[in-house]
Amino acid sequence: MGLDLKTQQRENLPVYAAAEGYISRIKVEPAGFGRAIYIDHPNGFTTVYCHLNNFTPKLEAYLKEQQYMQESWRVFLAIPSGLFPVNKGDFIAYSGNTGGSQGPHTHFEIRSTAGDVNFNPMLFGFNIPDNTKPAFLRLAIYDRNKSTYEQAPRIVPVKRTAGDFVTTLPIISVSSSRVSFAITGYDTHSGSSNLNGIYEAVLYDDDSAVIGFQMDAISYESTRYLNAHIDYRTKATGGPYLQHLSQLPGYVNSIYTNFMGDGIIDLSDGGVHAIRIRIRDAYGNTSALSCRIQYNGVLSSVTTPAGKLFHPLMLDVWESENCEFYIGEKCLYDAAHIKHLVSVSASAQVVSDVHTIGETYIPLQDSITIRIRPTIPVEGERAAKVVMQRVSGAKTDVQKVEWQGEWAAAKFRDFGRFQLVVDESAPVIVPIGFRNGSVLSTSSRIAFTVKDNLVKFKNVRALLDGEWLRFNNDKGRTFIYQFDEKCPRGAHTLFISAEDEAGNTGTGTYSFTR
Repeated sequence: MGLDLKTQQRENLPVYAAAEGYISRIKVEPAGFGRAIYIDHPNGFTTVYCHLNNFTPKLEAYLKEQQYMQESWRVFLAIPSGLFPVNKGDFIAYSGNTGGSQGPHTHFEIRSTAGDVNFNPMLFGFNIPDNTKPAFLRLAIYDRNKSTYEQAPRIVPVKRTAGDFVTTLPIISVSSSRVSFAITGYDTHSGSSNLNGIYEAVLYDDDSAVIGFQMDAISYESTRYLNAHIDYRTKATGGPYLQHLSQLPGYVNSIYTNFMGDGIIDLSDGGVHAIRIRIRDAYGNTSALSCRIQYNGVLSSVTTPAGKLFHPLMLDVWESENCEFYIGEKCLYDAAHIKHLVSVSASAQVVSDVHTIGETYIPLQDSITIRIRPTIPVEGERAAKVVMQRVSGAKTDVQKVEWQGEWAAAKFRDFGRFQLVVDESAPVIVPIGFRNGSVLSTSSRIAFTVKDNLVKFKNVRALLDGEWLRFNNDKGRTFIYQFDEKCPRGAHTLFISAEDEAGNTGTGTYSFTR
């Protein structure tokens, strides 16, 4: 939760402190926030500035010193309160596009200093004119006699009338006695075309408030639970972004206010129910969507999905001869049938069957434990090189396994296809623009990438003449060192090592002259 502040598709615009305080933390990471500054303020709030480029010269010098002390480019540093005080409007950094940013901008957040709760910045009195009402794009209806992950919702078109919105059907006839709703909506500020999210929504059934949500604040521990607030399946399969107006059973400590239940509307009386949804932005501008809905008494055909039925808030297990998986109490948001399919890989590296577990459009809050028994014996040193690989389309992930007797176990936070792989191939160092014996007197930097057969590597280290050398690895792609006082003019030897999840290490040694 925060503000994405546009920078006219440019980088290196000055970023200023929002209020008096001191820089309490700085973060540098290849993804996520990239380069970020945290400022603690006397009123108990912390402001966060993300995707930055260079900090102030003094802060850059401190960062560099700490990185060399820790011998790590990736850091999250707690800074003593007296080192970097700031006043409102002080320059702190330049804007950028670092980390997980996909275009130049600055992400800004306001948190509680003590609890790291993230607050909606629009509630802090910023001078952003807004007299524009939020708007609805669509209404979705769910049959709540079955899982939200085992259906495609019924999308009902909406239209604007005299100031508000209605559905295009006078009465929506449904074949389910229990339904819930989701909406797609947006908000804009006056004079801006940027589409912002919905701040507040309340669902009414025959003029009685049933459930609502308000985006005031959310703790970082609860951020992943927002996967239960949206229709994850529809979004993951290429559909629109829909916000539920019901609380899924596995969504604990939710953002919802339950006025009369969890948002599921009982239509079993056969009568026409007047449904109204009111949305409001942080400035008090409101819009409403009205519709009428009725259960038609015609039972819809029910096809039970393949797989074992798992429930949220329950620990359960699926077992077969060569595969087991354990789904804990905090994994699922809604009940779902979790299927298991077995196939065979043609790869010589794979030493197990391929086990397809669940659907990738069913999100997980916590990791599930998967245990696989190899179908090809692996012993001794080869057993130490076994990793579990997850494949989903073009995406792969690997985890080092824990051997539990004949079983290899690992944890994953997504469903997909899983297999055991013996990885005996070391990562390969790929220099960019230099080689052993290069003369780099006119160059400003050294760069390289790392290639691994299973993509994922866990540790890359560079030594210049035996001393650790800091390489930037923004976005996790290319490792870059900009020449500085650490590499004076003359002859040098650069040693690079890269280790993957299986413990294989690739190295490269390069002599060069600067």
